[in-house]
Amino acid sequence: MAEFTAKDVMKLREQTGAGMMDCKKALVDADGDFEKAGELLRERGIAKAAKRASKIAAEGIVYALVEGKTGVLLEVNCESDFVAKGEKFHELVEKIAKQIVATKPADVAALLATVMDGETVETYIQAQTGVIGEKISVRRFTVYETEGFVETYIHMGGTMGVMLDFACEETAEHKALAHDVALHTAFSKPAYLKAEEVPAEVLEKEKAILTQEVINEGKPAAIAEKIVLGKIKKFYEENCLLDQKFVKDDKVTIAQLIKTAGATGSLKKFVFYVMGQGLEKKSEDLSEEVAKQVEAMKK
Repeated sequence: MAEFTAKDVMKLREQTGAGMMDCKKALVDADGDFEKAGELLRERGIAKAAKRASKIAAEGIVYALVEGKTGVLLEVNCESDFVAKGEKFHELVEKIAKQIVATKPADVAALLATVMDGETVETYIQAQTGVIGEKISVRRFTVYETEGFVETYIHMGGTMGVMLDFACEETAEHKALAHDVALHTAFSKPAYLKAEEVPAEVLEKEKAILTQEVINEGKPAAIAEKIVLGKIKKFYEENCLLDQKFVKDDKVTIAQLIKTAGATGSLKKFVFYVMGQGLEKKSEDLSEEVAKQVEAMKK
C-alpha cells in the first residue's frame, strides 16, 4: 500500500470539502492514490455533499412518528420544495425518525453520530445528498416518552407539526379530544402550556410594556395596576394553551374541554414546529427551478 501523509489528507480535504476522516478513509481505500481517492469521495457522494455545504436548506418537511409509548416530531430541511415533496426525501426523513425512536439521542449532534445500517447518520445523509442533489440537514427534533399516549398532527403535508403528551388512558373519547387539541394548537400556536410556565423575565417585561401603555393612555397611576392585571390575564388567555378559548367553541377553554372529557390534568406538554421558521430562503428564477426538476427526473 502506498503511503500518504497528513498533508495529503489536508490537501484532499481542501479540494473536495469532505471531512478529515472521510478523506483519510478514501486515501486508505485508494492505496494512497490521490486522484483515485478524490474519485471515491465523489462516488460516495461525500464530495458532492460537501460542495453544497454553503447552500441554504430552507425547504423541507415536519414529520411525526409514534411507536408505542414514544413519539417524535422532526424537521428535516432541503433546498427546494420540489425535492421536499419527493419520495426519496420522504424515505430519508422516515428512516431518520425511526432511528431517533430507536436510539433517543440527546440532540442533533448525538443523532448524527449514531450508527444506522453500519454507518453513521451523518454519513448516510451525506450520501443521500449526493443521490438527491441538494443539501439535506436535520434541523431539530423532540422526543416524548409517555405514560399515556402521544398525539400528533401534521398540517398540509409537513408545513407544520404538533405533538402532545397525554397521561390519561388511550380511549376513543380521549383520542378524539387529543385530536381536537392538536388541531387547536396548530391554529392558535400557544407559547406555553399554562400560566405557571411563563418565565418570570417574560412576565416582568410584559408588565412593564403594559404599564407604560396604560400610562401613555393617561390613566391614573392608582388604577393602572388593576388595568395591567386585567391585561396580563388576557396575555395568559392568548399565549397559554390551557387558558385559550377552544377554536371550535369559544365558550370553553382548552382546560375545560379536557375536564369535560374526564381527562383533567392529563395534558403534560406539547410542541409544535413551523417548517423553515427563521431560515432564510434562497431565491431562484423559474428557469433554474425548471432545469433542476428536469435534472431530477433523469435520476
